[in-house]
Amino acid sequence: MDLNTVLDVRDARRREPWRPGDAWLGGGTYLFSEPQPHIRRLVDLSQMGWPPLSWQPEGSLDIAATCTIAELSRFGRRLPTTAAPLFEQCCRAFLASFKIWNMATVGGNLCNGLPAGPMISLTAALDGTVLLQGQDGATRRLPVTDFIRGAGVKDLRDGELLRSIRLPARALDSRTAFRQASLYGLGRSGVLVIGASDPADGSFTLTVTAATTRPFHFWFALPPTAAALRTVIDDAVRPDEWFDDIHGLPAWRRHMALRLAEEIRAELTLEDVSR
Repeated sequence: MDLNTVLDVRDARRREPWRPGDAWLGGGTYLFSEPQPHIRRLVDLSQMGWPPLSWQPEGSLDIAATCTIAELSRFGRRLPTTAAPLFEQCCRAFLASFKIWNMATVGGNLCNGLPAGPMISLTAALDGTVLLQGQDGATRRLPVTDFIRGAGVKDLRDGELLRSIRLPARALDSRTAFRQASLYGLGRSGVLVIGASDPADGSFTLTVTAATTRPFHFWFALPPTAAALRTVIDDAVRPDEWFDDIHGLPAWRRHMALRLAEEIRAELTLEDVSR
């Protein structure tokens, strides 16, 4: 879609004051998908030269905001960690064409803040933190689960840039389980639930996204019982936090989230889900 209110495109490497009507341009798959009448200038990040994925000395993984879904998918298939399958599972949750895969960025998916954003699901489930950089160069880091505050609502200040997402080494070594549900065979995620079991201390985490207006991440020192898991989810998610749109009613999303959560709990604790 043509953005006929845009008057200028600026290379982000050239520092200029941020002004009303500015917007960061990563892959542009969202920006150019619908009218953006408030935008007057695009600040293009494509030439920043950030490495898409980089290992840190302590074993954590940094994903640049400009890393594309295609790059993340290729990397995930070669990743020598236990949680590696989760990367491809979340990339596939896009259900998008190769054209989107080669342009859409991880950072853009997080900054849209949509409940069905699978990069939100991936990074929240693996205890990811985002690095944000302000116009004055100051940075701050916060968990993905705090960065996304609601459907399309982010903790992103005016002119602030999402620079990268860091996944800790410990989470990358976790055993994971993935479940996704949609009302249609090739429809947008209505429910996406991810579980992780930490081999170091036996702790268990469960992350619910797509079904809720924001990601919910639950941690248990030991794997919970079925009843305890259900109670914790129901106590944490308010009725108005079960998302409601054309891709699923809140009651259906809650039902499926609880059902898939129990399947994951059973899988990661080696229990028979039918018992």
